[in-house]
Amino acid sequence: MFRSILTTLGNCVKIPELKSRILFTIGVLFVYRLMTVIRIPGLNGDALSEYFSKQQGNGGLLGMYNTFAGGAFEHCAIASLGIMPYISATIIIQLLTAVVPRLSKLAREEGGRTKIIQYGRYLTVLICLGQGLYFASSWRHPEVIFHGFQGQLVLIDNYYLYLTEAVVVMTAGTMLCMWLGEQVTERGIGNGVSLIITAGILSRLPRAITALKDMFFPSGGIEANYHFAGTGVLLIALLVFVIAGVIAITQAQRKIPVQYAQRAVGRKMYAGGTSFMPLRVNYAGVMPIIFAQSILMFPQPICTKAAEFIKAPFLQDFFRSLASSLNYGSGLYMTIFAVMILFFSYFWVATQFNEIQIADDLKKNGGYIPGVRPGQGTSDYLHKAMSRITLAGAIFLTVIATIPILLSKQISIPPDVAQFFGGTSILIAVGVLLDTMRQVESHLMMRHYDGFLKKGRIRGRF
Repeated sequence: MFRSILTTLGNCVKIPELKSRILFTIGVLFVYRLMTVIRIPGLNGDALSEYFSKQQGNGGLLGMYNTFAGGAFEHCAIASLGIMPYISATIIIQLLTAVVPRLSKLAREEGGRTKIIQYGRYLTVLICLGQGLYFASSWRHPEVIFHGFQGQLVLIDNYYLYLTEAVVVMTAGTMLCMWLGEQVTERGIGNGVSLIITAGILSRLPRAITALKDMFFPSGGIEANYHFAGTGVLLIALLVFVIAGVIAITQAQRKIPVQYAQRAVGRKMYAGGTSFMPLRVNYAGVMPIIFAQSILMFPQPICTKAAEFIKAPFLQDFFRSLASSLNYGSGLYMTIFAVMILFFSYFWVATQFNEIQIADDLKKNGGYIPGVRPGQGTSDYLHKAMSRITLAGAIFLTVIATIPILLSKQISIPPDVAQFFGGTSILIAVGVLLDTMRQVESHLMMRHYDGFLKKGRIRGRF
């Protein structure tokens, strides 16, 4: 197997176009990684990096944001906002397109998608300005959002000069990341924005390996801590199971057979045929987990602040108890987390999967599902089928999302290690790597070379 991988990599070098695309992608990712360590002028990034290293990835919203930003946030780098504002803007535009008739009509018009992408870029700038202003003002008083932080981050006396500089630099950094991602998509290999996120996630791997080493060799010596020997075997088995499960569910789909009748268009006669409509089991991808994690970061701080401002003793006790119950990894937190993942899985499918439009398109093109009436019958059939497979995908997402929490809270696995055993990190990384390998595979198969995912029928001629 290892020899086959080396042979495939050698074949990639033999194709000039594929070689240039791979080198271009590597070069862009290198530029992005530089952006995550070049600090904003006037900020003491060392103090914040030391704070994050002591926190050990506490699973909070800022920890998750720092992971997606590739560690740029903890370094106070020019790419501190990362690519997430662009992702957020894209998601908002997609949801609005599904519910706003004017945007939905624009998306179906010629050139409408280009206009919607332009709207997404404008919204990205607005989100960057808002988030940049929040982070820049918070860095002025870091103890407000970084509990237990001691020290000073801002080294510039002129507050308004610092604020303007930080917001402009962070906004420009995000827009540059967005542009780099688009360049990779056009001139490189794989989806550029997704690769940038994956590069940020995988950049945390060395820290996870160090934390894992400290688990088994806490004194730094060569003798292992045999108390964790069983844990090590279970972790390896769990990692294999999670990766295999993510790959299987990511590629799993239900194939709905579609029959096309013979039809005449003008003077041309088109023959009928049989095809299929793929319905993905995990249609929502990683979005339900991101939505649930983002929303669950706010109730506990709100309850804590409410207990401080409310004077009534019984209400203070109630909000303190509620805040304690909503701690990361608690039973109530896990229950709400699971329910929200299930809800957002169906919510995303309801807003993005339009079975009525699919049924109408099939009817217009002379297609039908065998045994199902065209029109409303097809729409009802697709809705029922999608609801069933969405339940399986949502349960899978819930299991994958809760594994890191259980590992860190119940088995005391360092969070930096636990994040690679499930959650958004493993889902994004595996999905993006599979997509990139498929694109490399298509280039190799066009030149009659064997690929990564399966062996080609025609071997290389060189």
